[in-house]
Amino acid sequence: MIRIQQLKLPITHTEQQLLQKAAKVLRIKSDNILEYKIRRQSVDARRKSEVSFVYTIDVKVKDQAGILRRRKSGQISQVQDILYQFPITSEGQKLKHPPVVIGSGPAGLFCAYLLAEHGFCPIILERGKPVEQRTEDVERFWRENVLDPCSNVQFGEGGAGTFSDGKLNTLVKDVKGRNQKVLEIFIRHGAPNSIAYEAKPHIGTDILKDVVQSMRQQIEAWGGKYFFQTCVTDLKFSDGQLKALICENLDRGTISKLETELAVLAVGHSARDTFEMLKNQGFKMEAKSFAVGLRVEHPQTMISETQYGPEAAAKLPAASYKVTANLENGRGVYSFCMCPGGYVVNASSEEERLAVNGMSYHRRDGKNANSAVIVTVTPEDFEGSGPLSGVAFQRKLEEKAYLLGKGRIPQQLFGDFESQKISSNYGSFQSEIKGQHTFGALHELFSENIRDSFCQGMHQFARYIPDFDRADTILSGVESRTSSPVRITRNEAFESNKKGIYPCGEGAGYAGGILSAAMDGMKVAEAIAQKYSLRGVD
Repeated sequence: MIRIQQLKLPITHTEQQLLQKAAKVLRIKSDNILEYKIRRQSVDARRKSEVSFVYTIDVKVKDQAGILRRRKSGQISQVQDILYQFPITSEGQKLKHPPVVIGSGPAGLFCAYLLAEHGFCPIILERGKPVEQRTEDVERFWRENVLDPCSNVQFGEGGAGTFSDGKLNTLVKDVKGRNQKVLEIFIRHGAPNSIAYEAKPHIGTDILKDVVQSMRQQIEAWGGKYFFQTCVTDLKFSDGQLKALICENLDRGTISKLETELAVLAVGHSARDTFEMLKNQGFKMEAKSFAVGLRVEHPQTMISETQYGPEAAAKLPAASYKVTANLENGRGVYSFCMCPGGYVVNASSEEERLAVNGMSYHRRDGKNANSAVIVTVTPEDFEGSGPLSGVAFQRKLEEKAYLLGKGRIPQQLFGDFESQKISSNYGSFQSEIKGQHTFGALHELFSENIRDSFCQGMHQFARYIPDFDRADTILSGVESRTSSPVRITRNEAFESNKKGIYPCGEGAGYAGGILSAAMDGMKVAEAIAQKYSLRGVD
């Protein structure tokens, strides 16, 4: 295949115009292009009067060798697809029992998917409910403010990412084709084809729920078994080797023992009781840096017109943004999990503690843009020095947010936040929010240093997005679950200091987002397949 880069076309172009542009670069007639595949599509909005799509495409053509011989442009190169290969060994250790995957978020889901696809028949344990029932519980919580601690935005099939924007961005270098494999699997199970080439791909929570369900059904068809509302409460070892999991069925209140010599810990960043259990079991763990802040809402039209200009904004999907600032006080401030045309959501998972997140549907047609604006925190900010000191830091903020809103999401306008007074009403636009909410004193939530850092960041971002710091910007808090506050250490073979336990994904401290977590799950599945043989698995 020949790859052509930097093909720039108007945002209203046709497919024929794309092929004509490609043929012109190759100096051939367009009917000599036998087939083509879009590899990347991005928006170039540096000149608002001339907003364009920019493409990278791969083409199959007549006389490929001749075209490559005659090429004079750096736009043209020969490429070969990186085909993902899953390793299988016939000489590895024999497993007496099927491998167990604890957690069904992106890391656990993709780990289980590959293990099932290649004959390992994994058992998947999930403390929450199947995504269909989970959706009902979440929507009921948003309406009635009655929390189910095991079925909410954080816990349940698909993990926390199921109730988000379904963004598939990652900074992970991918030399083995895992990134493309994740996208292919998502598409196979109902995600839009465009995620394979968009510069900022997303699925949307409405479609992602169906994708997750479809993947579960495929895993079961390959011999995998799911056990929902099942929480691992203890681990049993002999001579440092895992022998069994003690599980509680949260629906029936029964305790059972599951024998296995291999378990993948893909528990997510909110499994605080599991972190405590692991600490007591002697797992090597450490507190890690993360970030905390508030959700900020602006009118989506303001963001889109700033990014694209008014004319192009009317023709393009809702625009996103990414802003960062490094402050003189050493703090970093940046936007996180930006949701164009989205909603702020109550993402709490513990009684009398409150956390928020952002969510978009696939169409991204909500009236507001929202993102978290967050400030970096390090173990030096935490009270105490243990591996769970970051968890305690999160909980303290969430308890305070709960009190500030009297159980509802506390909100405040940015101008009032700076003036340290409680807002009495919205400004020129209303909040787009899922969950009960009220005005509260969010300025009391953080330390003075973190609060001032947040304000400095908001003002710096206004240099790039005018009016980002407008007084009626709506703030909601607290955004505390940006990433895991814990890292469970593992060796080069992805195994913890306890034999048979494989920490995996965002909760274990090795990923940040759906795509990177899925890829980490794949790596762990590969490590298992390289060490263990299928022979002997019942």
